[in-house]
Amino acid sequence: MLRRKSIRAGTMGTRVATDVRRAQSAVGSRRPARIVAPALHCKASVAVPPDDPIAARQSPAMPLWPLPLLAGLLPAVAGLLAWQLSTRLELIPACNPFIDGCVSISRAARHDLPNHLFRAIVLPAAVLQGLTWWLAAVWLRELALLSTMRARVLAATGAVAAIFLVLYGTFLGTEGELYRWFRRFGIWFYFGLTAIALVVVAGLIARAAQRGDRALSRRFGRALLAMSWLLLAVGLVSVFSPLAIRDELANDRFTNALEWWGAALITLFFAALARAWQRTRFALRLAVTR
Repeated sequence: MLRRKSIRAGTMGTRVATDVRRAQSAVGSRRPARIVAPALHCKASVAVPPDDPIAARQSPAMPLWPLPLLAGLLPAVAGLLAWQLSTRLELIPACNPFIDGCVSISRAARHDLPNHLFRAIVLPAAVLQGLTWWLAAVWLRELALLSTMRARVLAATGAVAAIFLVLYGTFLGTEGELYRWFRRFGIWFYFGLTAIALVVVAGLIARAAQRGDRALSRRFGRALLAMSWLLLAVGLVSVFSPLAIRDELANDRFTNALEWWGAALITLFFAALARAWQRTRFALRLAVTR
C-alpha cells in the first residue's frame, strides 16, 4: 500500500495540504510520481511505502520572511554600490543624489564595473521580487483578505513588474535608440506596477490590523499604508513635474532625487512585508503523512 507525501504552506496556524488518498496497488507496475501546480499554490505527490522510516518524520517549517527582505535589499545595495564605485572611478560627479539629484540610478550604473555589478545583483533580485508577489497573494488569500481571482491579479501584476525590471537591467549600459526605449519604459513600468501592487497589499494589511489581528498592530498597518501612498505620490509628482519646473536641467535633478527616494521607499516596503510575514509565521513546511 502506498501513501502520498505532501508539501504544505502554512500561515497563522493554517496549513494548505493535499488530501491523503490511497493508490491502487498492482503487481509489477507503479504509477510515476506527479507534480501538480495549480494557480497560486503548489502540490507535490510522491508514492511512499508505509514502512519507509522517513514517513513518520516531519520537517521543521522554513520561514519565508527572508525572501522579501532580500528582494528589497538587493536592488538598494546594487544602486548604492554602483553610485559609490562610479564616484570613485570619476564616472559621475561626487554628490549626494538623494539631495542634489546630480545623477539618476541609471547613470550611476551605466558604465564599466559599476554596470556589471549592478546588473549581476538586480537581475536575480527581480526574480525574487516576482516570487515575493506570488507568495504575498497566497499569504493574503490565506488570511481571508483576498479572493482567489484578485490574488491571481496581484500575482500577475507583480510578475509583470519583475519582468520590466529584468528588461531594464538587461539593457542598462547598451547603446542605441531601441535599447534606450527598453530601459526607459522598463523602469517606468516597474515603478508604476510595483507602486500599484504595494498600495493594494498595504491596504489589505492595514485592514487586517484594523479588524484586530494580534500579529499586525494598527500602527504598523497605518505606517505601511502611509508609505505606499507616499510612493504613489512620488511617482505622480515625477510625471507631472515638467508642468511646474520649466528649466530642463532643474527638472532632471528634481526627478533624479525623486527616483532615489522612490527606490528607497520600495526597499522599506519589502522590509516591512518581511516583518509582517515573520509576525504571522508565514512559512513553508515539508511533511510526509501516513
